[in-house]
Amino acid sequence: MTESPKLARVYKPQRMNLFSLPDNPEAFEQRFAQLQQTLVEQFERDFPDPLAPKTVIIVPSQSLDPEILAKIKGIIHYEERMLCLLLLLRMPRTRIIYVSSTPIEEVIVDYYLHLLPGVTAWHARQRLTLLSCHDHSNLPLTQKILNRPRLIQKILDSIPAGHSAHLSGFNITYLEHELAFRLGVPLYGCPAALAWWGSKSGSRLLFRRAGLPMPPGYENLKNMGEVAAALAALQQEYPLLRKAVVKLNDGFSGDGNAVFTYDPDGQPPREETLRQHLKIVAKDMDYDVFAEKMAAMGGIAEAFVDGPVKSSPSVQCRINPLQQIEVLSTHDQLLDQESGQIYLGCTFPAQPAYAREIGQMGRRVAEQLSQVGAIGRFGVDFISVQENDGRWQHYAIEINLRKGGTTHPYLMLQLLTDGFYDHHTGQYETPGGRPLHYLATDGLQSDAYCGLCPEDLIDLAICHQLHYDANTQEGVLFHLLGALSEHGKLGLLCIGTSPERAAALYRKTVAMLDECGQCG
Repeated sequence: MTESPKLARVYKPQRMNLFSLPDNPEAFEQRFAQLQQTLVEQFERDFPDPLAPKTVIIVPSQSLDPEILAKIKGIIHYEERMLCLLLLLRMPRTRIIYVSSTPIEEVIVDYYLHLLPGVTAWHARQRLTLLSCHDHSNLPLTQKILNRPRLIQKILDSIPAGHSAHLSGFNITYLEHELAFRLGVPLYGCPAALAWWGSKSGSRLLFRRAGLPMPPGYENLKNMGEVAAALAALQQEYPLLRKAVVKLNDGFSGDGNAVFTYDPDGQPPREETLRQHLKIVAKDMDYDVFAEKMAAMGGIAEAFVDGPVKSSPSVQCRINPLQQIEVLSTHDQLLDQESGQIYLGCTFPAQPAYAREIGQMGRRVAEQLSQVGAIGRFGVDFISVQENDGRWQHYAIEINLRKGGTTHPYLMLQLLTDGFYDHHTGQYETPGGRPLHYLATDGLQSDAYCGLCPEDLIDLAICHQLHYDANTQEGVLFHLLGALSEHGKLGLLCIGTSPERAAALYRKTVAMLDECGQCG
């Protein structure tokens, strides 16, 4: 939509307020470009060769706003989601250095290593180095590492002579840049200078460039006064609009969102009345904190997309160091029923009715991101509404320039089965032609599960014949195991040869956990 004169903005890239640009940006960017050139060389020479000696340094840092992250129960254990990358150890000359805030239990590491196809767990364990900061604080993991020069030296000492090496993270900020400099290795991820394109405001601008439909709204809002003005402008242009969504630019999994409900009497929004009509999605975040975040990082306001039949698909893409584009997957996201904003899980692939269409839309976003120099994995979220004639209308919502909630389940599937997702057909098939589907979640939680240890869960899954079977390529895989005993929380990846089979495995697993959790 066209912005009103009062809210119009001239685009100007913003510094990320959480981790600011270094004092000498020109020298910094030149130094980073030189380092990244080695990643291009590695990608051409070593990546295609499974026997090439290489080391992957994995730092699963949630380098995002710590106050928003603190609202997510067991957030420190989300570092375990990238343990799926341990399956890279199936390449017999690859080494992995995995750094975490706190030590990862050996039973969890063993669980992943025994999933490896083609190599023994013992062989893989010799090529895995686990390092920990022994730090439970809410600082980003990368900051913890930078505060520990001896730990950085341990990482360097763990890279064998003659190995190429690169750093892989959850999301890339200037903290990760600094760590890459200290290690002398390139980053495989979107440079921090481009992070604005993954903000809510940046996403809307890029969607315009790609020619994608999106909800009516306004971006680059700097405070709650501007939010109120944007909501009033939306009401004036769309008098029947009942709700709108206000989003912080750098929110995470919906926890930076708030839902605004318009006054049924038609009273226009004003800053002094926002407190009564704005429902903050994140638990324990009040209006004043949300307003402070809006002033610090900015945000958007856009119409709440509604309809009798609605879904929330997403597309996962990758831009490699040669700027080649790949559409990796499509998913239907599972959102909470109360707000419809919080990500809980996903099903794969997305519905056949629109999987191919949103795959093409995701590729258009990737083409625009490639033009500004982005690399690595990213996701594009949509809201889709089925029209009366049965066709689907898709609205682009946001870009996540990081490894998101759909990344680790798809990586697990691909590394275990060697399959391929064809976005032209919307189907995933193994080399033998078997179609596979899954249902995944990060948000399975119950107080009844507290007290169950990882080894208990693994034993239960094996005894109930739920554990993933490489022969049938079906079964259940677990993640966030470290959060189980303390928080009663874990993640599931239920793989089946049909959507119904994957859903049945999920229901059976939940029933098992509910029964065994109540038994103590």
